[in-house]
Amino acid sequence: MDSTLSSSLDSRATLRGLASINPGALAARVESYEAGDKKSISDVRRTFCLFVTFDLLFITLLWIIELNVNGGIQEQLNIEVLHYDYHASFFDIFILSVFRFAALILAYAVCKLRHWWAVAITTAVTSAFLIAKVILSKLLSQGAFGYLLPIISFILAWIETWFLDFKVLPQEAEDESRLLSVTDTSERAPLMHPGPLSDGQFYSPPESIADSDEDIEEKHDHEKPVI
Repeated sequence: MDSTLSSSLDSRATLRGLASINPGALAARVESYEAGDKKSISDVRRTFCLFVTFDLLFITLLWIIELNVNGGIQEQLNIEVLHYDYHASFFDIFILSVFRFAALILAYAVCKLRHWWAVAITTAVTSAFLIAKVILSKLLSQGAFGYLLPIISFILAWIETWFLDFKVLPQEAEDESRLLSVTDTSERAPLMHPGPLSDGQFYSPPESIADSDEDIEEKHDHEKPVI
């Protein structure tokens, strides 16, 4: 009888342990991951887009300061834009930052691209153009901005490449893998009612005593020989 009661208690404890794996909790986790995946843009990708915007604004600010320092914004705009000279103008560096901003925002914010080829193209074009401009132009003879604008533009382009390749894409791949694992776990979870289990559902009556006193007396009465 003791073995029967212990086995009944063990089975009941096992079933309660399985019931503690609440499918509702797993479903809630899956919904939270799916909601994050369905967002317009992930957090790390949004940070990348903010940095790309910072790139454009910072180069624009440096260019405006350069225009103002060299004789006034209106006059320098007339010289550098309307009478553009590759060897002396900083306008092309500003256009290069606009090109990076437009290409990267279109690829990674609008189209949600999950590959590095877009940032590789923008960085390669930026690097080649800046190296050629520093070699062929006369920017280095125009003071501090002749050094500052090409160097800053070059560094920002390569930071964007590093950030996307080592932060954005691996983080999104890890989040997607975690979502798939949680979804698979929820599908394999036992479909049990999460409510409390009553003791009556798994009650096993104890073994009855084989022969009571009354049964023994009746048995002896029947076994007595009839005289």
